Amino acid sequence: MTDQRNTATPLHAHESHDDFVGRHIGPRSSDIHEMLEAVGCDSLESLLLETMPGSIRSDAPLDLPQSDNEERVLEHIRGMAGHNTVNHSMIGLGYHPTLTPPVILRNVLENPGWYTAYTPYQAEISQGRLEGMLNFQQMIMDLTGMELANASLLDEATAAAEAMAMLRRVNRKNKSEVFLVDANCLPQTIDVVANRGRHLDIDVQVHEDLATAIEQTDCFGVLTQYPGANGAVLPLAGIVEAAHERNALVAVAADPMALVKLESPGQAGVDVVVGSAQRFGVPMAYGGPHAAFFATREDYRRSVPGRIIGVSKDRHGNPALRMALQTREQHIRREKAMSNICTAQALLAVMAGFYAVWHGPGGLKKIANRIHRQTAILARGVVDAGYELESEYYFDTLSVRVDEPNRQALLHRAHQAGINLRADREGYIGISVNEQTHRHHLAALLGIFRGNKPDDIATLDAALAADFQAIPEALQRRSPLLEHEVFGRYHSETEMLRYLKRLENRDLSLAHAMIPLGSCTMKLNATAEMIPVTWPEFAELHPLCPWEQARGYHQLIDELERMLREITGFAAVSLQPNAGSQGEYAGLLAIKGWHEHKGNVDRKVCLIPSSAHGTNPASAQMTGMDIVVVACDKQGNIDLDDLAAKIEKHRERLAALMITYPSTHGVFEESVVDICNQVREAGGLVYLDGANLNALVGWSRIAEYADVCHLNLHKTFCIPHGGGGPGIGPIGVREHLIPFLPGHGSGLLGPEHGHNPPVAAAPWGSAGILPISWVYIRMMGSDGLKRATEVAILNANYIAKRLEGHYDILYTGRNGRIAHECIVDLRPFKDSAGITEEDVAKRLIDYGFHAPTMSWPVPGTLMIEPTESESKAEIDRFIQAMIAIRREIERVASGEWDAEDNPLKNAPHTIEELGADDWPHAYTRRDAGWPVKELRLGKYFAPVGRVDNVYGDRNLVCSCPPMEDWLEAG
Repeated sequence: MTDQRNTATPLHAHESHDDFVGRHIGPRSSDIHEMLEAVGCDSLESLLLETMPGSIRSDAPLDLPQSDNEERVLEHIRGMAGHNTVNHSMIGLGYHPTLTPPVILRNVLENPGWYTAYTPYQAEISQGRLEGMLNFQQMIMDLTGMELANASLLDEATAAAEAMAMLRRVNRKNKSEVFLVDANCLPQTIDVVANRGRHLDIDVQVHEDLATAIEQTDCFGVLTQYPGANGAVLPLAGIVEAAHERNALVAVAADPMALVKLESPGQAGVDVVVGSAQRFGVPMAYGGPHAAFFATREDYRRSVPGRIIGVSKDRHGNPALRMALQTREQHIRREKAMSNICTAQALLAVMAGFYAVWHGPGGLKKIANRIHRQTAILARGVVDAGYELESEYYFDTLSVRVDEPNRQALLHRAHQAGINLRADREGYIGISVNEQTHRHHLAALLGIFRGNKPDDIATLDAALAADFQAIPEALQRRSPLLEHEVFGRYHSETEMLRYLKRLENRDLSLAHAMIPLGSCTMKLNATAEMIPVTWPEFAELHPLCPWEQARGYHQLIDELERMLREITGFAAVSLQPNAGSQGEYAGLLAIKGWHEHKGNVDRKVCLIPSSAHGTNPASAQMTGMDIVVVACDKQGNIDLDDLAAKIEKHRERLAALMITYPSTHGVFEESVVDICNQVREAGGLVYLDGANLNALVGWSRIAEYADVCHLNLHKTFCIPHGGGGPGIGPIGVREHLIPFLPGHGSGLLGPEHGHNPPVAAAPWGSAGILPISWVYIRMMGSDGLKRATEVAILNANYIAKRLEGHYDILYTGRNGRIAHECIVDLRPFKDSAGITEEDVAKRLIDYGFHAPTMSWPVPGTLMIEPTESESKAEIDRFIQAMIAIRREIERVASGEWDAEDNPLKNAPHTIEELGADDWPHAYTRRDAGWPVKELRLGKYFAPVGRVDNVYGDRNLVCSCPPMEDWLEAG
């Protein structure tokens, strides 16, 4: 049988030994025939025609190259990488060359056991990455001197914006709307903070003389940089004291490597410390992804944005880690959420934490001391050459006064010597020393500044006292650093390797089993897609390096943008948003900008269905829009009568409709085009949440019915979730919205929208992982992408069909079909057997699976999405597990198993419990740990029992517990 819609390509054509599509798509051709028969269709085409409304289907084939194999695609992208020039970047501004320890590079960043894991909502199967993030939190708390740190944010600039928003929330003594920013903050941070402030009605004022501004201005908060963007190290205590006297709170953006030598901001009494952990072993990657950090006072723990990892206990009383307090806060609080950040940069935070574990306090001090010493040598040589430094106090950055045209000549000679310097301020050259700076770099620079005179670095070094410090004595660090045992234990590679592997083995990832999370699209992240990420030509470029040094990157970016435009039909794409939440924010700002440009400043109403992702209303409120919720009907579709009423009521102020398509309920709404047209007729625009794009690629072009859409590259286009980040959320827009795409102060984005403020720190956001999606699209090709959509929908409908009679599927669309995911209703079992959705989720761990999305969008349900890359055998294994669990529920309901002491209530079962001498349960060990015979061939065991969430929140501990706590457990 052939699929005529795919130009009569046989189903087995993508199964040759060197064809990527056949390996990416799980079911074989014979499997697809069996699955089609099970769902009652004779072809993939007929299934899609039965499922998808004709109003959204596009008959035009994708104008993309056909699929190619890994070898040729990698050869092609290797050629692009060759067009990048890897100079030694001493630009600074929050980005520094670093050395990723090989044991971390190979065993974390390049290891699918780490990068394919999901956000740790299911704590019992996430203990390894949770410990890695707890290390990160402990590291940040130690460096900053603060009482509490979160598990990372997106980048330093957005973390500073989050700090501003939090300080306004928590400052109950000062109701001013003014926020003061030190002009010596990083320029990209100033731009992002100012942009965020504008839409939150915060008056962001930038001042050269911050101390005077504090004395003369009523403000609720202050942001300063430590050290400053120009490298100056100045005391914080005076700023903090003056601000606190006037009931203002203080945020500090700090460099973590500098904090190894500088006294912590916490010692000065600051209220929030933010920054980037990039230089702790994370490549610059042309701007990201990088883990930002956010540390604050314990008093503000319930106002901290993002995730916090806390220590709790499991049902056996053993220590267990979990996400604390804000877990899924956006879905609970929605438009009242404190932030739209759901997950952040977990994988990169874990790497930074492991960097500190690997080096320990002694190793970090050696690195920081070497950086500082080299900076001092360079400073002495530059001054000896007759130049003047802007500040006599510094850690790693010098601002050298240089008049034109000598400045341009020096910069040009540095480039010729393979060194990038900072030239963003007229009259100055900035030089930032880093971990990869060697003495030959110093010699080259001094030769340039001294007119190529011979330079003896050893002589300059000897002229400095052995303990020379260009840091004021009062600001030199005296507080403890990284005293927890974890930072002193793993300094041989053998021990570090075993530690990393031990933590990896405590997690369940795609390397173990299917992760059937609805709305999260946990598909294959193929090895070939990941390979270019760590090539130096992509990993080691500074985001503000000269344009010509990144020609290969620009070719890749241009081609990826073109491919995404072709897939969606949009006129333009911005790759800057570095998370789906940021894509929502950027898309809504484009809509808001368009309305303001047309003079419709009062159009601020955003209609959002009640079923929407929680980040939708959270993002809308961050742009200053007024959220109006539209009801859904019993079938899970938008209530058309309620929509019409809301449109009419708010017609004069209607700005936008935010809609997820296919819907969050897992169906294709038939009336979506009419819905979009009604909104446009009333003067609004349509924002489409692209979380479910995996059900549309190749069959529907979103631009035909929506004005803007964010695309989760970490869902549809194979960037791994990394345990809760990284992600990328680029936006596509129609022609009229192009002028309102994010810009960047560097000017690198070009004149068409370069004047617009940015939404992220770097021009192209997390550019370092764009090669993943480029490689995926090139290897899949036009037909492969389309086939992926078809099989994703087939797999979901196959699961729904096989579960009929065992569970109720809550929502279905036309012809009883679903889209790419289905919602299983577990609410009846709470009445019949006392079994909840949490019990089923935890019991699935005993069967070797990560649970589907739990209790969202409907409480008491599980939302299942198999994706196209899971094989029929794995899907059947999951189905069998769900059916077996249904039989177990019946055994509880019938009274055969005790209502409280049964495998579901006690799940998951640990190997320690199963192997104990005492077995107090009426059910057998085999029922508990090996409920189906296939598990006897090998299975994953949760390292902890069910975690006590309530205990963890009531007894909040967000720092590493003593090792004895783990050793004495049980």
